[in-house]
Amino acid sequence: MTDRHDLPAGFRWGVSTAAYQVEGAVDEDGRGRSVWDAFCERPGAVKDGESGRVACDHYRRWPQDVGLMRELGVDGYRFSIAWPRVRPTGRGPVNPAGLDFYDRLVDGLLDAGVTPLPTLFHWDLPQALEDGGGWLRRETAFLFAEYAGAVADRLGDRVPAWITLNEPFVHMVYGYALGVHAPGRALMLDALPAAHHQLLAHGLAAAELRARGLGVLVANNLTPVRAASDAPGDRAAADAYDTLHNRLFTDPLLLGRYPDLSAYGVGPDLRGAVRDGDLDLVSGPGLDGLGVNYYNPTRIAAPTEPGLPFAEAPIEGVPRTHFGWPVVPEGLHELLLTLRERYGAALPPITVTENGCSTGDGVDDAFRIDYLAGHLDALARASADGIDVRGYYTWSLLDNFEWAEGYSQRFGLVHVDFATQRRTPKCSFAWYRDLIAAHRTKSAAR
Repeated sequence: MTDRHDLPAGFRWGVSTAAYQVEGAVDEDGRGRSVWDAFCERPGAVKDGESGRVACDHYRRWPQDVGLMRELGVDGYRFSIAWPRVRPTGRGPVNPAGLDFYDRLVDGLLDAGVTPLPTLFHWDLPQALEDGGGWLRRETAFLFAEYAGAVADRLGDRVPAWITLNEPFVHMVYGYALGVHAPGRALMLDALPAAHHQLLAHGLAAAELRARGLGVLVANNLTPVRAASDAPGDRAAADAYDTLHNRLFTDPLLLGRYPDLSAYGVGPDLRGAVRDGDLDLVSGPGLDGLGVNYYNPTRIAAPTEPGLPFAEAPIEGVPRTHFGWPVVPEGLHELLLTLRERYGAALPPITVTENGCSTGDGVDDAFRIDYLAGHLDALARASADGIDVRGYYTWSLLDNFEWAEGYSQRFGLVHVDFATQRRTPKCSFAWYRDLIAAHRTKSAAR
C-alpha cells in the first residue's frame, strides 16, 4: 500500500505564506499602498472590518518565524514579495528599504537550511496601477516584468527558482469578475482581459528571470471538475467550468493557445486583449515546474438561470473544513492524473504549492492532521502512478489574514494570538515535523 512515507527521495517539504496575509507594516519603510489596503477600507468588504495592517507582524518577527521553520525541518519556504514594498507605485525607482527586508529574509532562511521560493505576485497590486486600470491594462504586464527583473537582480544570486503568479484564476474571478476580493470590480466576463494580461506578465517576467539563469514556475489553483450527473446538460456545464477554471490558465502556458471559450460567447482574443505574438511570450521556453494549489473538487450542474453556462452543486457526504470546503483527498490524485492525460509530455514536474484547511481557534487540530495525511497519501499514489512530484508546501505556516474572511479562518500549523502576536505550534506542527523526519530516515535507508 502506498502512503505518504513513499514519496520520492529528494522530495521537498515546505510551508507557504503570502505578503499581505502575514507581513503587516503597511505604512513602513516606504511601502506603497496596495489594492488590498484600499479594499479593506470599504465598509462591509472584509469580515468585521479587519485588514492586513498588522497581520502576523512577520515584517518584524520574521527571525522567530524562520526559527519555527528550522524546528519543523522544512526544506523550503514559499513566500511572496510585495510589489508595493519594492516599487511603491508599481513603476519608477526601486525602494531600497523594501528590497532590504527580503534580502534579510533570504539570508535568514539560507542560514536555517531553508530554500526560499518567492512568489512575485500574490494579489497585492500597487493601488496606483489599479487606479490606471490594473490588470485590465496591458501596460501592467510590462511593469510587472520590470519589477521582476529588479527583484531578481537583488536576490537571484541566492534564490534559484521563482513563482511568477499565484492563482491568476482566483484573482481574476474574485477580484475583477465578482468583486468579492480586491480590487473589488464586478465585471463578469468583461474581466477576461485580466486573465490574459496576468499570463502575459508571466511570460515577460519569465524572460527576465531566465536571462538571469533562474528557474520559473507558476502556481495555479486547480480543481477536478465533476458533473452532477451523466445528463448531457450537466456534462456540458462541467466542461464549460473546467475550461474556465483550469484550462484558461494552463493551456496557454503548456500548449501556447487558449481553450475554446465559445460557451461564454467569447472568442480567442479574450475581448480584444490578445495580440499577435502574445501566446509565444506566454508559453516561452516552458516551465521548470507547475505549482498546483489544491483544496477540493468542484461539482457542476447545468444552469437553472440565465447568465453563466454552469451552476455549482454541493458535494455531499464528506467532511467539511471550518470554511465549509469539502474534504476530498482523492481529488488531488484525480487532478494530477488528469493533468498528465491532458498535457502529456508538455506537463512539467509538479510541486504542490498550497494545500491545507481552516479549523477552529485552537492548538489541538486533529482535523488538520487527518486532512494533511489524506492529501499526502493521495500525492504519494500519484507519484507511484508515475507523476513527477517534486515537493509539497502546506498552507500555511501561520494563522493569518484570510482575505475577505479577515481573521476568522485559521489555516496555520502555528496558532497566532493576533492581540499579542504570540506563536504557539499546534499538534499538526509536531505531526508535520515528525513526518518530515521519518521520510528522510526512510529515504536514507533505501
